[in-house]
Amino acid sequence: MESIKDMINRLCPNGVKRIKLADCLEYEQPTKYQVSSKDYLDNGTPVLTAGQTFILGYTDETNGVYHASKEQPVIIFDDFTTSFHWVDFDFKVKSSAMKMLTPCNKEANFRFIYYAMKCIKYETLEHSRQWISTYSQFEIPLPPLEIQSRIVEVLDKMTTLTAELEAELEARKQQYEYYRRKLLTFSEIGGGGNRQVAWKKISEICVLKAGKTIKASELSDIKDSEHQYPCYGGNGIRGYIAKYSHEGRYAIIGRQGALCGCVNWVEGKFYATEHAVVCTPKTLSDTRFLYFLFTNENLNRYKSQGAQPGLSVANLNNIMLPIPPLSEQQRIVSILDRFEALTADLQSGLPAEIEARRQQYEYYRNKLLTFDAV
Repeated sequence: MESIKDMINRLCPNGVKRIKLADCLEYEQPTKYQVSSKDYLDNGTPVLTAGQTFILGYTDETNGVYHASKEQPVIIFDDFTTSFHWVDFDFKVKSSAMKMLTPCNKEANFRFIYYAMKCIKYETLEHSRQWISTYSQFEIPLPPLEIQSRIVEVLDKMTTLTAELEAELEARKQQYEYYRRKLLTFSEIGGGGNRQVAWKKISEICVLKAGKTIKASELSDIKDSEHQYPCYGGNGIRGYIAKYSHEGRYAIIGRQGALCGCVNWVEGKFYATEHAVVCTPKTLSDTRFLYFLFTNENLNRYKSQGAQPGLSVANLNNIMLPIPPLSEQQRIVSILDRFEALTADLQSGLPAEIEARRQQYEYYRNKLLTFDAV
């Protein structure tokens, strides 16, 4: 099979022309496709946004559905942020801040245009509509259709490989959640079935202690030579700080704010603020097991009600949890650690592989879509 490089040398050795997006795409306003009710359902026709969320939910409305398909796809374009998505299924839209883009030039492969748009480096800080006045005036290279099709074929294959890895990761996450619940679910208080377990208050299995207040001026948004240590608050890392309050392996429970009850695992030196509760296990309690146990427990449901939800250490101490023998705790930790490495570790497992694929895709996409101008 002829390589793309050889095709370029044969078909356009002196470079390729460039074309404005406005000359190969036409737009449609989304008004008649807007959803009437924002009370989204769990199934039905997807309601889309061109932003990062993409699918906001589903609706049972049958009027004003935009009919897209594999044979007649569309690009939905956010007229304010310039983010966009390829869509090949029926949908409705959330708001008027969108354009529907379709091809209007027989010399341009629609999917090629989509990939070429991905290479446009443009960010706007203004809250104004972008397509007509600015974005549609950007130019993209337009090699012969034969070359466009081959480039699309290569990039589609790479996109499919990444999508398959992402689907695999999602399946593994669901599997992980299933086994975590199964391994950490025991019989009611007073029994354990075939699994020996004792039900104890948190105060019996570990020491909970909130951290100390710091000044905002002590924090840095980035880690540098002066601010070396992560600083944990109620919802995770708040920033970095020059001193540390703890060193070791700990589970930390956030106790303030809407996300109170979130559990973080920390290793090494770190600082805990007054909104973070550090858990130090007592005898016969594995620190890592407690982290998984607290995560599975959904501690947020114990928060106080009001304008500023919170979890008091006193209330946390009284929560009853199942504690199996230490050997069983360590067995459970071993299983869940393997799952977590596969599904969450950015240095190994599927997340690392997906990131590598994305970087590879972007490299080859930019390389394939760079041409000498005529």
